[in-house]
Amino acid sequence: MIIQSKSCIFILVLCVVVKFEDEKGESCSVHDTQDKTWRHLNFFEHTCLLHCSVPRIRTSEGKVRLIDVPWARKGSGFTLLFEALAMALIEKEMPVNKVGQLLKENPHRIWTIFNHWISLAYEADDPSKVTQLGFDETSRRKGHKYVTVAVDLEQRRVLHVVEGKDAKTIEEIKDYLQLKKVDPQQITQASIDLSPAFISGIKKNFPEAEITFDRFHVVKLLNEAMDKVRQQERLEHDELKGHKYTFLKNQNSLSESKKTSLNELITLFPTLGEAYRLKTLFNDLWEMPNKQAATAFIDCWCAEVEQSKIQSFMTFAKTVKSHLSGIVNFVETHITNAILESINNKIQMAKRRARGFRNTNNLINMIYFLCGKLKFNYPLYST
Repeated sequence: MIIQSKSCIFILVLCVVVKFEDEKGESCSVHDTQDKTWRHLNFFEHTCLLHCSVPRIRTSEGKVRLIDVPWARKGSGFTLLFEALAMALIEKEMPVNKVGQLLKENPHRIWTIFNHWISLAYEADDPSKVTQLGFDETSRRKGHKYVTVAVDLEQRRVLHVVEGKDAKTIEEIKDYLQLKKVDPQQITQASIDLSPAFISGIKKNFPEAEITFDRFHVVKLLNEAMDKVRQQERLEHDELKGHKYTFLKNQNSLSESKKTSLNELITLFPTLGEAYRLKTLFNDLWEMPNKQAATAFIDCWCAEVEQSKIQSFMTFAKTVKSHLSGIVNFVETHITNAILESINNKIQMAKRRARGFRNTNNLINMIYFLCGKLKFNYPLYST
């Protein structure tokens, strides 16, 4: 074997092995050799290459094939230690393009290494015990391009990612789980936003799953209704300038000066005051003891909204009524998509570091790497 660096060449004399075993474990003679080269870890600051005349054997079936070498995986132009270094750098949150620059390799070749090890770990993953699923979409790139993420809510990890955000994505996730020996009937809980596509997809593909609409998406719609009232009042009253979050934040999160301003404004502007009262009152829903109490609470709350005649709250009340069962389920299941929001933050950070992903498969594999809690078998490399 010859180890070549930029400035010097080392020659290692290896013992010649006359026989090699084939797939059946039978000893086979060497047919000939084939020269191969692998990129290895740098020798000091110099690029290091391994050259070896690799034997080809004639198997017991009469076929000629190249033997596998222990320092590199089949078909790779890199040693296992080089690949381990590349994966360790990515694990330290270095963008793949930067890894390529640091290691003086084309980033596409680094992506090839990355995707290989992710695929192996993903194929070996076992999601067979999942019973609770969370679904959410996240943007793939600008221009309304999305991927849908399926998360095991109990294990708090990503199970599968598919392109798109329609009902078909739920079917593709079900198909994947079935390949992994997961019966759709064993999914008993599903947490989603109020997407009609997700609702129909779950009802069709996971018929035993009880849907819980994510609390934070519901509260987001409530805050949007509150802000519309503020915006309408702001058009006529300059006193409301700079007070957007005074009405959106929880009162406990406000400074003393903001609390004083809030009390003055809800007194000065009756419509705004009534909207804020309805917003605050609605959040008592999440503390209801059971679904029956929650349903009765919403009925009363919607009746008060009708009396207020505040249009944005009336629209929100209609949304709540049409999704009633999934909203009140929260008081008993306490399932949310909070873990999905955390995962989405990790994805967005990875996108910013990489300045976007042109290749959807690269993005999906990066999501598995960051959020899938997969088990990898590449050599460990301490950085």
